[in-house]
Amino acid sequence: MMTLEAFNKLEREAAAKELFNCCGSQKWVSLLMNDFPFASEQVLVDKATSIWYGACHSEDWLESFTHHPQIGDKKSLQQKFAGKEQSGVASAPEELIDALAKANEVYLKKFGFIFIVCATGKPAMEMLQLIQERVKNSKAEELGIAMGEQHKITLIRFQKLLVNANFQFLKMSQLTTHVLDTSLGRPGKNISVKLLQQSNGSWNLLAQGITNDDGRITDLLPPGSVLAKNNYKLVFDTGAYFAFNNIKGFYPEVEIQFTVFDDGHYHVPLLINPFGYSTYRGS
Repeated sequence: MMTLEAFNKLEREAAAKELFNCCGSQKWVSLLMNDFPFASEQVLVDKATSIWYGACHSEDWLESFTHHPQIGDKKSLQQKFAGKEQSGVASAPEELIDALAKANEVYLKKFGFIFIVCATGKPAMEMLQLIQERVKNSKAEELGIAMGEQHKITLIRFQKLLVNANFQFLKMSQLTTHVLDTSLGRPGKNISVKLLQQSNGSWNLLAQGITNDDGRITDLLPPGSVLAKNNYKLVFDTGAYFAFNNIKGFYPEVEIQFTVFDDGHYHVPLLINPFGYSTYRGS
């Protein structure tokens, strides 16, 4: 039950150790400690974010990944992480844990680093689908996604470390989406969605998620992250959704392109049926 004031009174070595527990990168901790003691929670988060994205590189991100248990590693989940970030996995049936562990092995073999995902609030089935989708990406794409997921985890761990601190300034993901199947009158759940940014005539993958039981993805981006003013697109794997529901659909995937003008919230919903779709900027 620590406040920021109490944290600032720790010995430097003890404070650095606590930060390392939030994100296991020596360079990140060393640079962040240059601002210790922190003037406010906002300063802590802003410095942590700017260092992670602006001063750290692939070797630092990969180092941080090594301080996570493998998602689906039954022993570590059951013994160390029940009720923590991976609680959705820990409470899953054994056969689902086995499937997740096998998928994780495939992922590790392909990329050389473990599957990193901010698992808070995600059931094991959603994470199984997510790892099966993300393993299709290139190594460079996965490294970019994983470092974003690590930052989400870091922010959550800040709040668990400083439970009596004020983090109300942390906003939800700047970009959210919601899929509604208008032919069935229900949410489009378990749909893989990719976020891509336009750059020099090509599209670069930034983030990836799976719609939940309400058809929503509310955490594509880390809290407080702001998209640069640019063109983006969301790509929905509607073909797999229709196939899973034994529906003959006309659209194997749907792309929604949009422009980010400012740092406001962007909600980009998709209304889908087997032979048509529509979208709009929501709130």
